[in-house]
Amino acid sequence: MKGYTKPLILIGSVLLVDQLSKFWIKLNMTLGQEYKILGDWFIIHFTENNGMAFGLEFGGEAGKLALSLFRIAAVVGIAYGLHHMVKKKYHRGFILNVALIFAGAMGNIIDSTFYGLIFSESTWFEKAVLFPPGGGYSSLFHGKVVDMLYFPIIQGNFPSWFPIWGGEDFLFFRPVFNIADSAITIGVALILIYQKRYFKEEVIEPQSYNSEIIED
Repeated sequence: MKGYTKPLILIGSVLLVDQLSKFWIKLNMTLGQEYKILGDWFIIHFTENNGMAFGLEFGGEAGKLALSLFRIAAVVGIAYGLHHMVKKKYHRGFILNVALIFAGAMGNIIDSTFYGLIFSESTWFEKAVLFPPGGGYSSLFHGKVVDMLYFPIIQGNFPSWFPIWGGEDFLFFRPVFNIADSAITIGVALILIYQKRYFKEEVIEPQSYNSEIIED
C-alpha cells in the first residue's frame, strides 16, 4: 500500500465532502432555493444538471445513458492510470492532482448513476425524499448531478460600444457547480501550472556521455 495512502485519503475526503453536501442540499432545499453566505458574491443555490458541463444536453434519454457510461469508462481509465503512476513512482504532486480529478469524476458519476434511484424528484415547492416508497425519480444511469456553489462576484452591464454583447447584462462567475467540479478544475489547473516540474526530463551530463563514448 506504500504510495497509495495519500491518494486514497484525498479521494475519500473529496468524495465524502462532495456527497455529504449534495445529500444535505437534496434533503433540505427545494429546487432554486438559495442562501447568501458572503453577501451577494457567494451563494448556495440549488440546481441540477441533467447533462454535460454547464447544463448542456444531447440525445435525450439515450444521450444521457451514453454520457453516464462514457463517464464510467473514463473513470476506469483514470483509475488504471493512477495505479500505473503510483507503481512507477511518478511525481507525488502529479499523482495527487490526478487523484483530485478522479475523485471529482467519481463524485458526479455517483449522482448520475444512483440519485435517480434513491431520491424523489426535487421541485420548486418540495424537497426530495431519500428512498421514497414509490421509488426514485428516474432509473439507473439517468440521475441528475446536484450543483450548489454560486459566485456572482462581478455584476454589471457591457458598455454600449462592446462588440456583440454591448449593453447586455454581465455576470462573473455565472455557472453553478459543486465540490466534485472544483476538484476536477483544481487538479487540471495544478497540472498545467506545474507541468515542467512534474514532467522534468533527465538530462545526460556531457562529461559522462563523452566518457561512455571513449570507453566504447
